[in-house]
Amino acid sequence: MAAYFAGDPRTNRQRMLAGDLYIADDPDIAREAQRAVRLAAEYLAAYAQDADAAQPVVAELIGELGAGAHIKPPLFVDYGTHISIGAGTFVNYNFTALDVAPITIGKDCQIGPNVQLLTPTHPLEPQPRRDKLEAARPITVGDNVWLGGGVIVLPGVTIGDNSVVGAGAVVTKDIPANVVAVGNPARVVRSLEPVDDTHRADAAGPADPVEA
Repeated sequence: MAAYFAGDPRTNRQRMLAGDLYIADDPDIAREAQRAVRLAAEYLAAYAQDADAAQPVVAELIGELGAGAHIKPPLFVDYGTHISIGAGTFVNYNFTALDVAPITIGKDCQIGPNVQLLTPTHPLEPQPRRDKLEAARPITVGDNVWLGGGVIVLPGVTIGDNSVVGAGAVVTKDIPANVVAVGNPARVVRSLEPVDDTHRADAAGPADPVEA
């Protein structure tokens, strides 16, 4: 293997946290990953018995979990500690959040089933990829965002406040606030104007491909 880190005294975990290339063979990384697997399994088992009683387990798994936020298991994370979820946010089944880099989800969001937030990246060049180098870029989801079922958000993406992303969309670049985006790759198809509570309707419209 090439001497990728010659002259760099940092551990692979330190390189990972800095957002630089690293190799996931650090014992601290392995311990954190195993902790996440254990707590996710404990949460699933506890939730099956009593959803309210299970909340301390998921609060231990997730780095920051706002008041009233709720995650339906099963969920799948790399570490959990690099995830922040705002107050009042609801996350449906089979949430995958690979938090090699920070994942930040705002307040009052709706996250549909099978959503994937993927921060890891890998080299395009064949040899570094064969040598297991990887890195990551953070993902940020603003307040009051709705991600439909099966949405995939790629590394480095930010989704602005109040936006809706249609079911099955693959978000490859930033989405501004107050829009609807659909497709692969996701593209903005309409703006969302503020409405008062007396005239509030489904922001995506009945024909848009978003998960209810």
